[in-house]
Amino acid sequence: MTSPDTAARPSERSKRLTLATRQTHDTLGEKVMGHDPFASIANYAHFAMAQYLFLTELAALHTDERLIKHIPNLPERCRAQQIKDDLLDLNIKLPAPVPGAVKHPSIAQALGWVFVSEGSKLGAKMLIKQAEGLGLSTTHGARHLAEPAEGRGRNWNSFIELLDAIELTPEEDAELEQAANDAFSRFTFLLEQTYVKQPELA
Repeated sequence: MTSPDTAARPSERSKRLTLATRQTHDTLGEKVMGHDPFASIANYAHFAMAQYLFLTELAALHTDERLIKHIPNLPERCRAQQIKDDLLDLNIKLPAPVPGAVKHPSIAQALGWVFVSEGSKLGAKMLIKQAEGLGLSTTHGARHLAEPAEGRGRNWNSFIELLDAIELTPEEDAELEQAANDAFSRFTFLLEQTYVKQPELA
């Protein structure tokens, strides 16, 4: 029999993460859309800079041997180079790092940050269509929104299958969930920083 507790707390880690991060995920989505990133290239520049800051902060995690042991293709999942090329395509000056990036996370914490990065590839399906309205594409200005070679769904499913299979203690699972929430909050903060540091783009 399924008790109310187990119904509210799914056995699959990926499903638990989705539930645990719903509020911070929705807050970020509202913040991004509130800035109307695809209304103009100037608006898009803020969004792209936030993506650059976030994805470059996570680049080191994609070469962390502790994580690659569990997710062998993690290095190929990194999009730091693609977003850098996007900014260069648009002649946008690469923003300086913003203090507060995740440093020396535990394996569980690192997985939480990667979970958020990987999940954003699903949402990019809608974003690339809007970017195309600005004349951008997966070969110019919006490379980081491109569909993975094996497809978005398969790319995501293969990731969560590996994530769900990793053995963690309850304490580590709690760390992972907190880190995923921290990642959503971090992107929200980085987006706002692009308006503070680059007001001329507003």
